[in-house]
Amino acid sequence: MNAAGEVPGHLGEDTLLPLWGALHERLSSGRSVRSVTVKGLDAASQEAVADLLGLPSYPGPAVRVRLDRLEEALAPSGADVRSVVEAVVGPIGDRAAHRERVADERERLWSWLSRHPVVVAQPALSHWVDRVRADGVPGGGPEVFRVRLEHALRVVAALPAEDGRPLPALAAEVVGDPHALDGGSPLAHLVLKALAALRDLPVPGNAHDRRALWGAFGVDCDVHSSSVLTLGLRPEGDGPLAVTLRVWADAGRAAVVTLDQLSVDRSSTDAHPPWSAPVVHVVENPSVLAVAQRGLGSACPPLVCTAGWPSGAAVALLRSLSRSGAELRYHGDFDGEGLRIAAHVMAGTGARPWRMGVGDYLAAAAGTAAAPHPGRVTAAPWDPGLADALSSRGVAVHEERVAEILVADLRALSAEGAEGAIRSR
Repeated sequence: MNAAGEVPGHLGEDTLLPLWGALHERLSSGRSVRSVTVKGLDAASQEAVADLLGLPSYPGPAVRVRLDRLEEALAPSGADVRSVVEAVVGPIGDRAAHRERVADERERLWSWLSRHPVVVAQPALSHWVDRVRADGVPGGGPEVFRVRLEHALRVVAALPAEDGRPLPALAAEVVGDPHALDGGSPLAHLVLKALAALRDLPVPGNAHDRRALWGAFGVDCDVHSSSVLTLGLRPEGDGPLAVTLRVWADAGRAAVVTLDQLSVDRSSTDAHPPWSAPVVHVVENPSVLAVAQRGLGSACPPLVCTAGWPSGAAVALLRSLSRSGAELRYHGDFDGEGLRIAAHVMAGTGARPWRMGVGDYLAAAAGTAAAPHPGRVTAAPWDPGLADALSSRGVAVHEERVAEILVADLRALSAEGAEGAIRSR
């Protein structure tokens, strides 16, 4: 190399490009290189290689060149192999280091995803994480994919939708792009995979199934058919919803509240009535609410029933109650789906577990002679030992079996309220 760092003219001739190209490929591997095999040499290139290395004859179309021998040949010109290769071909990379960096970036991505608060709050999403990881990082690399995953988890955290809003409205509000969740988009595919994992369903493969899954989470759903069952709710105010609920509560009867009733004119006080209850109990099964109605009637404290997976109306009501200061206490089935529903309700509404610990399960299961298998069990974030106990016992305890225990709690709360009312007179 001369003082300006330029390659002597004969080293940059086209006839030597096959040699420098082969060396560039090998040196960019990031591994130790002692020799390189150069193939496809024509007569002119064979002559140039022979002259450079001082060979007594042409080497033939393929030649193995030792780097120490090549360094000796370059020494009189003040050059070395790496400097010549970079000057003629370009910078030498390090594919091994690059692969290691990419692998580290991907591991950091998967670690971040598995520890994301939305995934931790709803462990059923761990199966979605496994699916996403199996599919691999798409084009654009880990950082670009991380942004898409973050958007997907924001959408999941916002569901069920409280007002049956259209998909473009949800996308605009959560992601900032009304077309981000259009059918076939990568983000929509990620979200639908997550929603399917939450409900332990296959990923929808056609437009009809996709619409149905979105609808199950309150998106583009019928605000009149989306409803929630209540008992003992007595909101303040003189709006039609508040008055109606008080009438049915005083009569000791259950009331069905639709999403339309909850979302009508959000600017009015009736859209978010001032719920006066400090504690609201929530159950999964209507049969438990029926037991409470028969046993307590108009004395039943506020009780809400999700009827399985909560509808948009159920989530809207529970979030409204929580915003008003009510403490939500949730109970559901002790089986795989019951744990997933419980995690979903708690994550989406801030509810706390009500007799949903491992001790409650074992006590209920102890008196069970025969019961169905709990199915696929996922973790219960509120009690780490519950999922293991459920899996090891292999026995589901449906909420109806402990209905009397739950109603006893409600009866005690009702008695406390009655005593407090007498003392305050």
